[in-house]
Amino acid sequence: MGKNIYPEVRRQEIIKLTNINGQVTVQELSEKYRVSEVTIRTDLQLLSDRGLLVRTHGGALANTVIPELSLNLRRQKQIREKNSIGLTASRLVENGEAIFLDISSTALAMCRFLKNHRNLTVLTNSLSIALELTDAPGVTVVMPGGTLQRDTVSLIGTDGMRWIEKYNIQKGFFGAHGLNFPEGLTDVSQYEAEVKARMVEHCKEVYAIIDSTKWGRVGLASFARPEEINCVVTDHLADERWVRQAAEYGIDVIREK
Repeated sequence: MGKNIYPEVRRQEIIKLTNINGQVTVQELSEKYRVSEVTIRTDLQLLSDRGLLVRTHGGALANTVIPELSLNLRRQKQIREKNSIGLTASRLVENGEAIFLDISSTALAMCRFLKNHRNLTVLTNSLSIALELTDAPGVTVVMPGGTLQRDTVSLIGTDGMRWIEKYNIQKGFFGAHGLNFPEGLTDVSQYEAEVKARMVEHCKEVYAIIDSTKWGRVGLASFARPEEINCVVTDHLADERWVRQAAEYGIDVIREK
């Protein structure tokens, strides 16, 4: 593409490209149209203001992409991978620790392998996880206040999160819509991302628990920068190039067999 393409023509092409690919980045558009990244950001913001796409950090998403918030829907995808990742992640938890589990279906799969732990404290805003652990006598579940989110069966809102300050949370386990660089871990819900971001700040170690389909995807809101992530637990299908890129940020990657 040359530099002389009319701005409105370029913007229409950006819409088409975003709808085809599901997402675009500022860098790739800048290179494609040979204009500055500032110009592309202006284009994306204008198109976002018109409701033609969804602006994200570093790029944009097609507004035809429907966020899959429903826990029931997410539980039906990559079942084997999530169970394997959950089992592997559970082996990283020691008796006597305090950990955070988010509302992801992978965290729910993980909590089933924690029932025999002793003196374990699980902090979570997931009602499903709390119910799953009711028959685990060695596990204490602590939940925040908040507003019920029916689709995710969780409590959202950061107003009542001062309770976390009295806990020394060794490890936090976070599912995500996607992991990309430099966006880090992202979610499709701004409200869930706000809760997760607060929890990331309070966890000594941050673990991403994501299957191979989540690598390279970018959701609406970031909640953990790459430098805040200690380790990714994923399945054996994770692309080697993403694993290498994670290593460049100092992130360990555990791939279940």
